[in-house]
Amino acid sequence: MKNRYEALLILNAQGKEDSTKDIIDRLEKVFTKEGAAVEQIQRLDQRKFTYVAGKVDHGYYVNFIFSGEADVCTKLKAKLDFDEDVYRQHYLRLKTRKPAQAAA
Repeated sequence: MKNRYEALLILNAQGKEDSTKDIIDRLEKVFTKEGAAVEQIQRLDQRKFTYVAGKVDHGYYVNFIFSGEADVCTKLKAKLDFDEDVYRQHYLRLKTRKPAQAAA
């Protein structure tokens, strides 16, 4: 059974502001390769971090809405943990959509 998920990725944009589109396109291919059907990509722009821990003080936020099997988030997390362009990642299972009921 396929579920719908939301993945919030924070990209390491230090010195790579021009190539964020290429990074997002590459990440979309990674999602598809791991078995996710990407429904929507929301580019949320670059933001400064409230708390700076380390050398990175800002990141480019991207939200992926996708559907896939139950293990797809585990596969994506393991794959993107080693990607130097992905600074942080968070996955959330979305509630299933209920079909619209006709008015009586």
